[in-house]
Amino acid sequence: MLSQKWQDIKIDSSYQPRVSGRLTRMVGLTLEAVGLDVKVGDRCRVERRHDDDVEAEVVGFDEHRVFLMPIEQVEGLRPGARVWPLQGEADVPVGDALLGRVLDGAGRPLDMNGPLFNTEKGHLQGRYINPLQRAPIRETLDVGIRAINALLTVGRGQRIGLFAGSGVGKSVLLGMMTRFTNADVVVVGLIGERGREVKEFIDEILGPEGLKRAVVIASPADDSPLMRLRAANYCTAVAEYFRDQNKNVLMLMDSLTRYAQAQREIALAVGEPPATKGYPPSVFNKLPKLVERTGNGKEGGGSITAFYTVLSEGDDMQDPIADASRAILDGHIVLSRRLAEEGHYPAIDVEASVSRVMPQVVNANWLQQAQLCKRLLSHYRQNQDLVAVGAYQAGTDQVLDVAIERVPMIKDMLRQGLTEGASLAASQQALASLFGVGNGS
Repeated sequence: MLSQKWQDIKIDSSYQPRVSGRLTRMVGLTLEAVGLDVKVGDRCRVERRHDDDVEAEVVGFDEHRVFLMPIEQVEGLRPGARVWPLQGEADVPVGDALLGRVLDGAGRPLDMNGPLFNTEKGHLQGRYINPLQRAPIRETLDVGIRAINALLTVGRGQRIGLFAGSGVGKSVLLGMMTRFTNADVVVVGLIGERGREVKEFIDEILGPEGLKRAVVIASPADDSPLMRLRAANYCTAVAEYFRDQNKNVLMLMDSLTRYAQAQREIALAVGEPPATKGYPPSVFNKLPKLVERTGNGKEGGGSITAFYTVLSEGDDMQDPIADASRAILDGHIVLSRRLAEEGHYPAIDVEASVSRVMPQVVNANWLQQAQLCKRLLSHYRQNQDLVAVGAYQAGTDQVLDVAIERVPMIKDMLRQGLTEGASLAASQQALASLFGVGNGS
């Protein structure tokens, strides 16, 4: 016989009280429960005294003990609290009603513009696409950034990493791309960022005009690691929905590193041993699963062109996450602190950057001019000290002679103002004009 307290509770239809368990232990952010018939990935609700129940997800088990990770604050939980499994998958709201809105990782509005109406349900984990059924990357994508358009041309459906340390203009570059990129819909995921930066990005960098055709999913640094994981998956699910509507989507996720760190927190909490510089193996399993959900859809369908920022701690490009990201992405763009300190914005180091699909989407003349431009920049940098002290004698090195003449013009071309957009055609023309030729076609 249930006590009067439990008789008075209206149990939601998603509850399964016949298989309810109880909370036995809480260590850090990990909850342990017994008496549950669940599997990894299932959702549960945990009773919280004098407050709403806490939603949690099954992240592991040890014999009869089940490990749960809450997605919200855990204040108010007590030993022996009841735990109920929830039926169904973790569906999230998607649809055109999300345009112009700012949501958290659970699909709840953060912008105080009222509840969501006329939404559809999307799957948090997405749907598998046979790689042989994906449309190949054949078209260029105009991102409005001259350095990228001209020398690191992006293909529609490409996945690119934006590698940067702190304070080199990463967020500003993302904001420029949201305003200038030729895309039907922009989906922005702010994962693990400071709360102040979330508001600044939306109000100042994205702006009202950029927000009109955008969906922003924000999970700041003080969210639980599970909520940060969900926000990244939700961001991808929203992009997948619009791709399935035959739209070309630009997805910007800031950052892939915070996603990996959230998975590391969860894995270490349930006892998974660290493998590579403190990162458990599950982290390197999760990264490609997330990234592979983006890209082109089936032939004749839409596309998701994705930019993932990767934080280089101490400007170390050999960080495990940076190294793993380079292996699974279709190119990388490196932002240089040296260029930022020189006042060169956007601070894109074109020598260290590469677009792996550029040879497939541009003609031979364009590709040759881009390679020559990078060669001149590299040769000039290697001999810059000799030139600066006057130790180089003109005529000694023919390539360096050309570099000394052209590099100032190349640097001028690569600089761009915050409110200045550069179309793909204009970028191609600017590159060709450096060498006194036509538009490269």
